[in-house]
Amino acid sequence: MRNKDEKKRQKLINKLIFVNVYNKEDQQLDKLSLSKLEYEYRRFKLQSHPHGEFGSIQWV
Repeated sequence: MRNKDEKKRQKLINKLIFVNVYNKEDQQLDKLSLSKLEYEYRRFKLQSHPHGEFGSIQWV
């Protein structure tokens, strides 16, 4: 289980570096928990989504 979580952490770190949320030299990333990395990635996805914080368009 721990190895699986570590792989997931590393994938999220790589994604956050790739999208320039953090840079490679930032040691802070290695100290973040898996849940915090997931939060940071979701936050980035919301900001980069075309509808921003409003989510998807809903017809009323």
